[in-house]
This record gives sequence, structure tokens and C-alpha cells, in this order.
Amino acid sequence: MIELRNVSKSFGGKEILRDLSLSTPKGKTTAIVGPSGTGKSVTLKHIVGLLRPDSGQVLCFGTDMATAPEHELYAVRRRFGMLFQDGALFDSMSVGDNIAFPLIHHAPEMTAKQRRERVLEKLKAVGLEDKYDATTSSLSGGQRKRVGLARAIVMEPEVVLFDEPNSGLDPITSDEIDELIGKMKVELGITFIIISHDIVGTINVADHIAMLYGGDLIAFEPTDKFVRLDHPIVKKFLKRNLILPTGPNEVARLPSVE
Repeated sequence: MIELRNVSKSFGGKEILRDLSLSTPKGKTTAIVGPSGTGKSVTLKHIVGLLRPDSGQVLCFGTDMATAPEHELYAVRRRFGMLFQDGALFDSMSVGDNIAFPLIHHAPEMTAKQRRERVLEKLKAVGLEDKYDATTSSLSGGQRKRVGLARAIVMEPEVVLFDEPNSGLDPITSDEIDELIGKMKVELGITFIIISHDIVGTINVADHIAMLYGGDLIAFEPTDKFVRLDHPIVKKFLKRNLILPTGPNEVARLPSVE
């Protein structure tokens, strides 16, 4: 579905991605992790064609986003949903209008009644069916994320991209968002790609984990194998984030060291 082949990208002489090759399984959740500045967000921007590589191919549904003309990029982007780090909601609009925004611009054939029904359906899916007329300013951080997710799936995309879905949330709310992401994958059969610093949340929701470090892809494995890799950088990253394997498919936080 999405494949990066030998992608390299530099800014101002600094190499951010180096010969990156990565293929995301359809209908699964792939997480891209790694320290800050390792190219996670740059990778995401290449996938949707906001950046073009210096070399290599970015294949999405068979279209090379590295060379496709703008009208082809537009057609491919309609098959994506995106949950931004801060929700990226329009504060001047109600919750319902925020979620309906993509439908108004990309599905003009829908009537106002059809749009409302679709929005209510997605609000119910994220547990906020009573918030259609609410103002965005009245929402908690977790509710903003849920509204952002409802907007990301309102066009019924084939792939949803998540930029730090748990950023700025407390642990309990983070767990709720993780559970919701898992529920969405099962119910909708959508392919999810997540970039995250939250390794605990990532392990809870991801089927596969890719780790970028210094511009290179140093690991890409099913989650249960990733947490047991005998790779010094992966082990250091997991230890730094207080992660320890406990069973065949489980991990736990290490106790804090005073």
C-alpha cells in the first residue's frame, strides 16, 4: 500500500533521511519511533507528498509521490486521513462543522442532511455523539484528539496518519486514545501509520515498529520482536523510556531509579 524505496533527503547540507526503504502492511498499524530530529515527521510528509525526496521513490497506491504532478497528488491525498499533533481544530467552528469541513470541500455531492448523518456516525465512533453543537473551546485535550480523529476518518480513508497522537495528554487519557485507535483499526480495517515519542502507547497499538536513528532505518519488526531486539540503540531507547519485556506479547515500565 505504501512503500518508500531508497529515499534520501537533506536540508541545508544536513542529511535527514539516508537511503530509507520501508513498506507498511495493509490493514495494520505501523509506528515510526526514534529520538527527535531523526526524520519521523519528514518521512510522514514524504508519504503525503508535502516533501519530495532528493532521491528514491515514495509509492502510495501505485503512485510515485516523488514525481507525480499536483493533480495526481491531490487524488492520492483524498485517500488519506490525518490526525495532527494538536488536533488542528478550527476554534471558530463547532465540533460538527469541524468534522464536516473535509466533506464540504471534497464531497460536494453530499447533501447537508447526509453530511450531518456522516458526522454523527463518526462522533459516535469516537464516543462523542453528544458534542455535535459544542464549541471547540469547551473540549478537553482528550476530546480534541477524539474530534480530530473523527475528522480524520470522516472521508472514510484507506490510510490514517497520526502525528504524536498522545502528545500533551495525561497517562489515563493517553491510554483511552490508544484504546480508541485499536478499536478503530479493528472496526474500520484502516491502515494506520503513527509517529510517536510515546513508546508505551506505541507498543500498545502497533503491529509493527520502525525505528529511525541518525537518518537510517535501524529496525523494522513486529512489535513483540522489536521489544526483544538485541540491538544496542534499540535497547538503549527502550531502557531510556522505561520499557521492559515481560511476556510473549507484553511489556511494562521499569521502576524509576532514584
